[in-house]
Amino acid sequence: MTVSVASTPALGPDASTGSSADRDGLSVWPRSATAAADADVLVGGVSLTEAADRFGTPVYVLDESEVRERCRSYRTAFPEADIVYAAKAFLCRAMVRWVQEEGLGLDVCSAGELALAAATGFPPERIVMHGNAKSPEDLGSAVRLGVGRIVVDSTSEIARLAAIVPVGSRQQVMVRVVPGIAAGGHTKVQTGTEDQKFGLSITDGSAQHAVARVLAQPRLELVGLHCHIGSQITAVKPYLAAVRRMTGLLARIRDQHGVQLPQLNIGGGHGIAYRPGEDTLDVSVLAGRVRAELEEGCHRADLTVPRLTLEPGRAVVGPAGVVVYRVLSVKRTGSRTFVAVDGGMSDNPRPALYGVRYSPRLIGRHSVAPPDLVTVVGRHCEAGDVLADDVPLPGDVRPGDLIAVPAAGAYHLSMASGYNLVGRPPVVAAANGIARTLVRRESLDDMSRRDVGL
Repeated sequence: MTVSVASTPALGPDASTGSSADRDGLSVWPRSATAAADADVLVGGVSLTEAADRFGTPVYVLDESEVRERCRSYRTAFPEADIVYAAKAFLCRAMVRWVQEEGLGLDVCSAGELALAAATGFPPERIVMHGNAKSPEDLGSAVRLGVGRIVVDSTSEIARLAAIVPVGSRQQVMVRVVPGIAAGGHTKVQTGTEDQKFGLSITDGSAQHAVARVLAQPRLELVGLHCHIGSQITAVKPYLAAVRRMTGLLARIRDQHGVQLPQLNIGGGHGIAYRPGEDTLDVSVLAGRVRAELEEGCHRADLTVPRLTLEPGRAVVGPAGVVVYRVLSVKRTGSRTFVAVDGGMSDNPRPALYGVRYSPRLIGRHSVAPPDLVTVVGRHCEAGDVLADDVPLPGDVRPGDLIAVPAAGAYHLSMASGYNLVGRPPVVAAANGIARTLVRRESLDDMSRRDVGL
């Protein structure tokens, strides 16, 4: 695959793809996406039809240049901050390398994610360890490998962590705070509210108690506070509210303990568009307003302005990915048309979990048939295995056709399962007209090897 395509300028995570892409219906696709004369679409100069033939379907295609540009745009918007990529959105060895080369840190949530990063050579001091219920293996690996910061999420974790830090050493930690702010695209991803599993509340005093306990541990060094208010957030105001509450807590810690904490982590959760016309978070606007809010709040409280950390994940990799499926069947029942593809909830559970809506596109052949509203469903034995409900596709869609779904780079493979023993799809990187495998397709043999009992 050596098809070339003109390079695109580096743009911010919130930027549109421009009027040409809008005319072609590609506004939520990777910026490099171009419509070909044969109804194909090129991503990173790679034909999606050829990628489907070469690698099989389903297949994830990830635009490497777009991932890198989005990393750079965060560094441009927040030059004074630490930008830490949230690995839970999507992680593989190549992604670790891209993030490292673009100057970002890495946020991991398990010993498994940490081990992959370490095996790829990522500097451990630039890693942040998260998790509301870290296992002994998680904490032990983080301390042993020298992770830069561990985010404490419960009071029980404090003594457990302090006990495994070697004598004469100090582990930098942050306390995850619940600021009491509801934000996010779905109730299941609103993590800044009271009465949910993450963090320690300001309201009931848990956060203040945890701060005091960390300060009393000689092997722990409290370097700052952390909060994450939710995911798929497209408005700036919730972040400003979080900054105000966190600044107030920093001032109270200074007054009660005589300590000015040097860091403030405001998490990620920056929203992207999954369908044309949807809102995205303007990161350049976010940067200016967060900076102003933090500086003004610190000035009023007579605090030194802490160094910011942000943890974008979806906004870095989500818009850079496309998944390609092959149609297996078309079934018309009553007033509905079901288009079944060779993937489904095993490679994308998000519609079933959060009601996410996508904008699929027929690729690889021209159709003059008027569009019909159809429901794109998966191959799995669940009525809820729906990838896209009531979406327009050509009325003559048929078995063998290819359907591509954009905005598929985040929380697809990372949340994929082995349901019905359907192997997880491969991930292919597209760059400069060349496609290469990053993660191979999971085979039946891979799954069979784990089954050792008779």
